[in-house]
Amino acid sequence: MHRRERKRWLPAAALSGTLAAGALAFLPAIAQAQNDGEAQQPTAQADFAAAAAEFEVPLPVLLGVAHEESGWQQHTGYSNTGGWGLMNLTDVTSAMAADGAAGASGRSDLASFTGRPELHTLRAAAELTGLPAEKLRNDRLDNLRGGAALLASYQKKLTGRTSDDPSEWTAAIARYSRLSDKKAATSYVDDVFATLRSGARQKSPAGTPVTLAAVPSAKPAPGQLRALALKDTAAPQAECPESMNCRFTAAAPSNGQVSDRPANGMRISQIIIHTTEGSYDGAVKAFRTPGGSSAHYVMRSSDGAVTQMVPDKDIAFGDGNYDSNLHSVQIEHEGFSAHGADWYTTAAYRQTAELVKYLADRYDIPLDRQHILGHDNVPGPSAGTLTGMHWDPADGWDWTRFLRMLGAPVDNRRHGVGAVGAAVTITPGFHRNRQTYTVCPADDPSGTVTACTPVTGPSSALFVRTAPSSDAPLVLDPVVHPDPAAKGGTDRVSDWSVTVQAGQQFVVADRRGSWTAIWYDGQKGWIHDPHGMNTTPATGVRIVKAVGDGAAPVYGTAYPDAAEYPAGLSPSTQAPLTAKNYVIPAGQAYVADQPPAASADFFPSGGQVVTGAKHYYTVQFNHRYVLVNAADVTATHTPGR
Repeated sequence: MHRRERKRWLPAAALSGTLAAGALAFLPAIAQAQNDGEAQQPTAQADFAAAAAEFEVPLPVLLGVAHEESGWQQHTGYSNTGGWGLMNLTDVTSAMAADGAAGASGRSDLASFTGRPELHTLRAAAELTGLPAEKLRNDRLDNLRGGAALLASYQKKLTGRTSDDPSEWTAAIARYSRLSDKKAATSYVDDVFATLRSGARQKSPAGTPVTLAAVPSAKPAPGQLRALALKDTAAPQAECPESMNCRFTAAAPSNGQVSDRPANGMRISQIIIHTTEGSYDGAVKAFRTPGGSSAHYVMRSSDGAVTQMVPDKDIAFGDGNYDSNLHSVQIEHEGFSAHGADWYTTAAYRQTAELVKYLADRYDIPLDRQHILGHDNVPGPSAGTLTGMHWDPADGWDWTRFLRMLGAPVDNRRHGVGAVGAAVTITPGFHRNRQTYTVCPADDPSGTVTACTPVTGPSSALFVRTAPSSDAPLVLDPVVHPDPAAKGGTDRVSDWSVTVQAGQQFVVADRRGSWTAIWYDGQKGWIHDPHGMNTTPATGVRIVKAVGDGAAPVYGTAYPDAAEYPAGLSPSTQAPLTAKNYVIPAGQAYVADQPPAASADFFPSGGQVVTGAKHYYTVQFNHRYVLVNAADVTATHTPGR
């Protein structure tokens, strides 16, 4: 069964405004008393106390910083920040840059994604303590010792001494945040001291509490921050329609790249809809944390308020595919994909539509489903990353309603199918199209679901089956489901490989009774379509077929050829997706909505854009798109539109 990858990398503290008490993931089970009178192993509380005493860090300061960093959760390198343990010691690797939000697989400059010192505090802690990195990652006490050693080293460098007064640690706490912006670092310090004043208590599953006793007198000493030479960067004007409630708060510099799109020749051609898998404030906080991901905009569920975090001209790291990051503007939405229909509010739809129309007009982006996309529609940049790509906002996002609000409805024409070989648009509606998905705890970071449970609700999607019958297995993507015994996909809410969504377009492969077959994922897949009620004939598109008798390769990125890079720039590798079925076989046909676009690459060190001679179609391949070299296919333009 396909296992859902965590979408967003928010510490539990960031979710506290959203999740019910007790829904958080707690510290690993603290050892209970042994039988036959054996001694009880140290508790987390005792480990905090031991680490604080060893390095002369006030216990409230160590507890408060750990609470801010991890929510007192045991991180295990779970995120793009490479954060480990209760102290969130960072160790970002090239593999994380390749496979994470940056999606930099195949790039020659991976080291540039991981070169900042703030992305490697674990290494600094290892030097200070003499402890192996492995122990700092996985041993609770040693992780706390590493964090305490870092705090103490910052304190001594900044003030020349340790102190029992938490206020005297203001600069050291700010330094631990890894934030260079004055506003962001000050906010971090304020959060830590707010926790110190209020106190905190949290139980582990074993029932042993971790407690920070309130220190009502604890207040930061703002004057200490001068020693850090923090940047006091004036926030630019948020790029939003005047009617919208927008502010600008900068994401951490390591979470994206400075560019000058589209003035430098790098076109902006996609708008990607994301879901935070947590709270609005938590997403803003996560994007401000160095070494993680980012998005251009974050949308609040309750009222559609927006925080812009990356200027449109710059590149955000959120799509998990660097080529997509290069060309996209990304909008995160507060909520949880497993319960999307409950979180995507009317206010969020209206404000997102206003923002998307503004961006589409500004950057000449077509209002169709090959350019206005969900994160779940973006392919992996390489064969090895296909299964790990995220599945938000999932099928609970009402694409029919949203496209109508954009002035680009897909449901305003007569439903039907057309002849075999014709293109159709998927148009099942939303509220009347009720589907049943299985939601498991791994799909639901909100903590609402505690066991795998079937949930029926409105959906933008149709299931794709291997035969024209409701009893037939769901279509099998052997990349997502590599088990040789697997007969098909699953109905898990996270299993993107078995559905098509409203607005997507495919070529009719067959018709039988109330079922329509489409070319999908290199196979013939069947959707329930009685009397054509779930499809509409598509006009004004390109039907793409492989040239000759061979299969046309497909790609997750579109970089120039190596010979097209100027001297001094190392080419990114461009290779076809080699996963099983990932080709356009002879005899099959797929849909491209727009003309092919030139390949391109970007080098932030010099701000240079490289444009290649080859052009690539964006083709609807399965639930996700792929890129196809125009020279490998023929494209027949259907009339209309």
